[in-house]
Amino acid sequence: MANASTIKRVVNIIEDDPSRKYIVVSAPGKRNPADVKVTDALYACFNEVQKAGNCDSTFLTVAKRFHEIVNELGVDVDLDENLKVIKEGIEASKTPDYAASRGEYLSAKILAAKLGFDFVDADEIIKFNDKGELLLNYSLDAVKAKLSKLDHAVIPGFYGSDTNGKVHTFSRGGSDITGAIVARAMKADVYENWTDVDGFLTADPRIVDNPTTITCLSYKELRELSYMGAEVMHPESIFPVHSVGLPINIKNTFNPSHPGTMIVKTAEQVDGNSVITGVSGQKGFTIINIEKDMMNNEIGFARRVLSILEYEGISFEHAPSGIDTMSLVIRDEYLVGKMQKILQKIKESVNADNVEIHSGLSLVAIVGHNMASRLGTAATAFKALADAHINVRMIDQGSSELNIIVGVDTCDYEKAINAIYYAFVKEQ
Repeated sequence: MANASTIKRVVNIIEDDPSRKYIVVSAPGKRNPADVKVTDALYACFNEVQKAGNCDSTFLTVAKRFHEIVNELGVDVDLDENLKVIKEGIEASKTPDYAASRGEYLSAKILAAKLGFDFVDADEIIKFNDKGELLLNYSLDAVKAKLSKLDHAVIPGFYGSDTNGKVHTFSRGGSDITGAIVARAMKADVYENWTDVDGFLTADPRIVDNPTTITCLSYKELRELSYMGAEVMHPESIFPVHSVGLPINIKNTFNPSHPGTMIVKTAEQVDGNSVITGVSGQKGFTIINIEKDMMNNEIGFARRVLSILEYEGISFEHAPSGIDTMSLVIRDEYLVGKMQKILQKIKESVNADNVEIHSGLSLVAIVGHNMASRLGTAATAFKALADAHINVRMIDQGSSELNIIVGVDTCDYEKAINAIYYAFVKEQ
C-alpha cells in the first residue's frame, strides 16, 4: 500500500479471486529506502503538537502523500475533509494512538472506494479494555455481527477502541493481528497475509545472500522466529487463529503466483525433512552474571533476584544457570538508567559473592521441530560457529528442543547467522 501503483496491484489480486471478501489494510510504507512510513510521519505529527501546539509543517507531508495516491487512482474520496478532521483530532489528542491509526484509516477508505466495497471502521469492531488490552471474544463477536451483514468490506488494521470510544493501537505491525481476528470471526478457510516478500525466509536477506523461502512452518516456529527478529509477520497474530487451527498463507503482492509460506497449527502438519526451519536473531542484550557459593542449596535465591527485576518493571529473555551461578539476559533498552541500581539491589538481596555485567551481546535462534529427532544438531551448530572463530557467550535450549539460543558478541552477529545458515540450510 506504499503508493497508487501498489494499490492497483492489490485491487487486481482481490478481484482475481471472488472469495476474497474482507480486506484488512495497513498504512502506506516506504516507497524507497530514503522514504518515511506514513505511520512514522503521523507519530511525528503528534510529537510536533506536544512541542509547538500544532502539526502544520509535518502534516503537509502526510497530506501530500495521500493526495498523490487519490489523484493517481482517481477515486471519489473527500480527502480534504478527512484530512481536516484528522489534523484537528491529532492536535486535540492526548495520546499518540489516534495519530498513528490514521494512516490505516485513510488507506482503508481509499481502497474501499476503489473496489466499491463497504468501509468498516476498526474502532467499531476491534475492542480493548481501558488498559489497552485486546478483548478478543468481544472483538470476534463484534466483527461477526458487523461483517456478516456485508458481502464485501475493507477494514483498517492496527487499531480499535476501548469501551469508551478511545482509540487504541496494537504494537507496530499490528494490522496482522486485525487480519487474524477478521479471518477467524468470519470462519475463513485461510488467512492470506500479503506482504512484499515471497514468504517467510530461512534467514534475514540483509545478512544472508538469497536465503531460501520456507514452504511451511508451525505457529510455534513462527512465534520463535518472529520474536527473535524475523519481521515478516507480527508474532502475536497467531493467537486469534491458534485455537481453531486456521492456516495463514504469507504471499507476495509483487509476485502473486508464488505459493508463499503456509503457517499451520502443529508440527505434524509441516511437510518437510529440513533439520532446521530457520535462523534469526537480534542485537542489543546484556548479561548479568551472579556468582555465589552453594547457590543451589539456597531456597528462594532465584525468586529474590527476579523480584528485583519485577519491581523495576524489567523483563528478561533467558536465565541460564549453573550450580553456583545464575545469569540474566536482558535487553539493553530495559536497563537504561537502572543498571547500577539493579546490580546493587542484587548484591544486597542475595549477598552475592560477585555480580558482573557483559554488554554487547546478540542472540541467535536456531528454530525447527525436526531438531528434536535429529542427532547432532547442536554439534553441527557449534562446530559451524567454532570453524568461523566465533566465541559462544551463552547457550539456552528448552526441553521441547524447538530452538537453540546462543549468545555471541555483537561484532560476530552477522558472521554467526551466516555460519549456521550454511551449516544447515545449504546442506539440506
